Amino acid sequence: MQDFLTAAAILIVGGAAVLVLWRGTRNKQSLSTEAQRVTYETLHTAWSAAPPLRAGLVPDAAKKSARHLRTLLDTPALALTDETEVVAWEGVSEHHAAEAMTQAEDVFLTGRTQAFDIGCTEPNCPINCAVVAPLTVEGRVVGTLAAYSREASAGLVRATNQVARWAAGQLELAELDRSRTRLVEAEVRALRAQISPHFIYNSLSAIASYVRTNPERARTLLLDFADFTRYSFRRHGDFTTLAEELRSIDQYLALERARFGERLKVTLQVAPEVLPVTVPFLCLQPLVENAVRHGMEGKVEPGHIQIYANDGGAEAQITIEDDGIGMDPDKLRRTLAGQVDESAGIGLGNIDERLRRVYGDEYGLVVETACGLGTKITVRVPKYHAGINGM
Repeated sequence: MQDFLTAAAILIVGGAAVLVLWRGTRNKQSLSTEAQRVTYETLHTAWSAAPPLRAGLVPDAAKKSARHLRTLLDTPALALTDETEVVAWEGVSEHHAAEAMTQAEDVFLTGRTQAFDIGCTEPNCPINCAVVAPLTVEGRVVGTLAAYSREASAGLVRATNQVARWAAGQLELAELDRSRTRLVEAEVRALRAQISPHFIYNSLSAIASYVRTNPERARTLLLDFADFTRYSFRRHGDFTTLAEELRSIDQYLALERARFGERLKVTLQVAPEVLPVTVPFLCLQPLVENAVRHGMEGKVEPGHIQIYANDGGAEAQITIEDDGIGMDPDKLRRTLAGQVDESAGIGLGNIDERLRRVYGDEYGLVVETACGLGTKITVRVPKYHAGINGM
């Protein structure tokens, strides 16, 4: 067995991955040089402070991050404030915490790091000064980081300023996370809003028509309607499984067949291997609604909707095709470019953007159509994709 063992740690600092290597020996000397030890300890401490900072300037998270930030600065005490109060005090001499917001006022006004002398009458108090730095997110000071020490040296000012910049970067990432969540929620709300009111009215009318003539079918359709609306308006999860999405589509089509009768023909073929694949929530149902809408609009003869979900090795490929009126290619291009035009398809631009943002530009919608020649939409999703969870 070798005397030296190689170890590695990957630390996420400011959004970048840093690989830190060190060598251990049988006598438990974990790092070869003092420089390596200092580098490891600094990065490890920063890594430990990052997750709570990503939760924002809230008391519980701020207290956890303040402990690690004080270690980085090696000061007797450290405070974090938001715009209204001290959200965390870490270290000794907590009687100075009441002064933190007063000291932060100039920093909020100027956006610059400030140093303050503190006249403390407490015996043996190690704090004589405070260095207060802004926490700036998207050009606005959202809080401050204050380092308390015996002396406001130039080194402490520089270090406090740099740690505050790094902490502000984590807060900015937290804001981006929240913005992304709000965007996804808004997109799903938009898709829900576009579920046709006419579909709801027509579904209930179709169910009512069977109440006396075929009560068992009316009961089955009512359960399909309840399950479909429950799924469409659920409040949790950005993603779902292909099995759940297709189950909702099957319920939607059952309701539409009750309305159109023999005029609506549906072919549904699904490879079992793709059923567990994770997909963005409501990424397929609006496409099927488009297919029914364009496949049946203005037609006397039957319309045919075909849905295929195939196993493509590393990908699942879903195809939705109708033989209806088709779409104007220019309108379609404008819709996929982000211009709202419901006549070119409900939610197409929204769904295309979501797919590209989640999987990359190569995974947007592929639409083949022309006026009078029907529409074929292909959706490809990888079976496995880092960072995506299901239900």
